[in-house]
Amino acid sequence: MHTSKFLGLVASSLTLGALALPATADVQLTPVGGYLTNVFNEGAAEISAYDPVTQRLFVTNANANTIDIINIGDPTQPTLVSSISLNLFGGGVNSVAFKNGVLAAAVEADVAQDAGQVVFFDADGVVQGAVAVGALPDMLTFTPDGSKILVANEGEPSSDYSNDPVGSVSIIDISAGIGGATVSEAGFTQFNGTSFTQASGVRIFGPGATVAQDLEPEYIAISADSTKAYVSLQENNALGILNLTTGEFEQIVGLGFKDYSQPGNELDSSDRDDAINIVNRPVFGLYQPDAIATFEVAGQTYIISANEGDARDYDAFAEEERIKDLVLDPNAFPNAAELQADEALGRLAVTSTLGDADGDGLYEALYAFGGRSFSIWDAAGNLVFDSGSQFEQIVAQAFPEFFNSDNDENTFDTRSDAKGPEPEGVTIGEIEGQIYAFIGLERIGGVMVYNITNPTAPTFVQYVNNRDFNGNPEAGTAGDLGPEGLLFISAADSPTGIPLLAVTNEISGSTRLYSITDKPASVPEPIATTGIALAGLVGLLGLKRRS
Repeated sequence: MHTSKFLGLVASSLTLGALALPATADVQLTPVGGYLTNVFNEGAAEISAYDPVTQRLFVTNANANTIDIINIGDPTQPTLVSSISLNLFGGGVNSVAFKNGVLAAAVEADVAQDAGQVVFFDADGVVQGAVAVGALPDMLTFTPDGSKILVANEGEPSSDYSNDPVGSVSIIDISAGIGGATVSEAGFTQFNGTSFTQASGVRIFGPGATVAQDLEPEYIAISADSTKAYVSLQENNALGILNLTTGEFEQIVGLGFKDYSQPGNELDSSDRDDAINIVNRPVFGLYQPDAIATFEVAGQTYIISANEGDARDYDAFAEEERIKDLVLDPNAFPNAAELQADEALGRLAVTSTLGDADGDGLYEALYAFGGRSFSIWDAAGNLVFDSGSQFEQIVAQAFPEFFNSDNDENTFDTRSDAKGPEPEGVTIGEIEGQIYAFIGLERIGGVMVYNITNPTAPTFVQYVNNRDFNGNPEAGTAGDLGPEGLLFISAADSPTGIPLLAVTNEISGSTRLYSITDKPASVPEPIATTGIALAGLVGLLGLKRRS
């Protein structure tokens, strides 16, 4: 179907951005204010932290290598207070966290494979100290009890793979104050020589890398009692479980694979079919979560993950291939020619490191990057829930003309051959006894809101996207682009007494504040709706589907 014909069909089926379908009483997000750097596609707003005492946000600005201090005492008019330069401490600030009057920043070295630093400031940006940590500190967070700061040291290799530092988590004990901070490293050398099988889902595949070198901590979430940390190992498709009492990793859990051939796990796999085509395909997905968060229900700890996906792409080693460039096993894929057409699976990006189990050069299975979803896992790393194809179904309903758009230009269907909407950031908030998840979509943008009070049966609440597809991204008139970090501010900590969500957008360089309020059942859903079976959206809208 030609694109213009397809778009005309959809336009007759709904009103963009104001679809009124049955809704349930829950919460709704409303954008109330924002701070703009007016810097496009340079990471000028990535991760934020918040101090409820001074009512200030601290936002990492990779473009300037600063932390921007933004007053949100009036969330409708955030204002820049000052900027903290990190130039004296390293080559780039990657993350910030704030607790009990202390601002902590993770700063990588000028040479990314060298040891980085965590630098401490007060709420005014005055330096209080610094400690050395591992290579490429990517994300950091305080334990809930405030006694420690944990830092995920990703340890990425140099482009030629001549220098591949080990991944680790630095545990900074600040129980004696910042001046008495001590650092210990939780690494993975105890797992060297361990044979992680393909069936477990743990990927150890870097050229010549030990297990300790290959595991790359990405994000950390901590149990409410401050005794366990859960560490996403994105490239490795795994979860590390860290005992904070012993300071050692207890286990590396493979997250397994998502089966896109099963009902509920449909995906749009082509950017060349001129249609929204969300169907089952004979492909597996690597969950590969980026951000994760923990929450408790009935005394049990759960981990929620944003299943972005990521491929290793270096001068000396690159794993990504298009399916049409692989030789498929005729026994596994008797219809290989049909599948490898551009409008089917031909352009879908997969890893070359999995699928040829017997090493004969023929791929009997295909593994794509990311899950295009969020998942909930129990404390042992067992899958409890996955949102399946819901994100793509909801986006298809909300923005059919810009389905799977990229984040730096207004396009149609350009990300279907990669990782679709690319869920990247996630945060948790409790409101009036209900637990909500807020998941950011890196490509098309916006935030998915789910009620996860029942971890085995989350319910979709809202999809809100403060993006203007009539605007020009480079000119700064297209709204918020490329959400990277999400931060929930409780009613007790909010300057208005109403919960807020802060979203930092790396492409538009903007920080957006959303007010989170009760939503009467009679109010039509902005952007999307809860009152319809998600699996039926494609059929309802008359969108083109193929087998």
